[in-house]
Amino acid sequence: MNYFELLFTTIITDDYQQDLLMNELAEFGFDTFEEVDFGFKAYIPADNFDKKALDSVLQPYQDMFTFSYEVTLIPQKNWNEVWESNFEPIQIKDQIYVRATFHEPKPDFAYQIVIDPKMAFGTGHHQTTSMMMDFMLEVDLKNKKVLDMGCGTGILAILASKMGSRAVTAIDYDEICYDSTIENSALNGINNITPLCGSKEAIPDEVFDVILANINRNILIDQMEHYSKALKPGGEIYFSGFYESPDMEIIINEAGKYRLTYASHKMDKNWVAVKFSN
Repeated sequence: MNYFELLFTTIITDDYQQDLLMNELAEFGFDTFEEVDFGFKAYIPADNFDKKALDSVLQPYQDMFTFSYEVTLIPQKNWNEVWESNFEPIQIKDQIYVRATFHEPKPDFAYQIVIDPKMAFGTGHHQTTSMMMDFMLEVDLKNKKVLDMGCGTGILAILASKMGSRAVTAIDYDEICYDSTIENSALNGINNITPLCGSKEAIPDEVFDVILANINRNILIDQMEHYSKALKPGGEIYFSGFYESPDMEIIINEAGKYRLTYASHKMDKNWVAVKFSN
């Protein structure tokens, strides 16, 4: 699969302005973002890119702040080179160390995760993924059944397994993510993750102690009822992939319809991760 890379140069007065732009791009179909010194890079499958439609969607933001973008086609064979040139290891609370195969290991960390992202989203660099992992460090996952929706590279599923989960189901509609989850599970020596390719219809007819869903606001709303049915009484669910304003209130209200109660949230540059229980 070929991708388009859009390099956005922004002149903003507040971080939330750039976040609004990135959120709009995510709704449009961009699935990976990378912040750089004067803006950010956004990636979209070449078959999904329509410049005229994109310019129409972005027009309202031209009146709010100044930005421009340059488009570069990245053939599939070059995608890994792009990631390898930008992918630096990350650390979360001195407990989680996420690296690629070409980085040196650090065995002193309690949880070391090896990720080769390829074209799948989820290396831990984006605020939503890192906040989800931060939340997971606060949860006792030993012998728990976990569902990871929108699993991307499988990073959250792998962490759940390393933290002692009895069984993990990892679901993503993208075949590349499905394959990536299988490959990354093997890289980490994990054998209790069941990857499935699909969406809400792929959720097994069983209940889970913990559900992780790092996707986006619209998909979370669409799938909320399915999550509530799959969550064990007394279980916990963690959502991310959206903004504190205006998205979090919308998510909380929707969750309330299915007896999911807000517990707490984390925020980083207006992105949030939210914990619910039932």
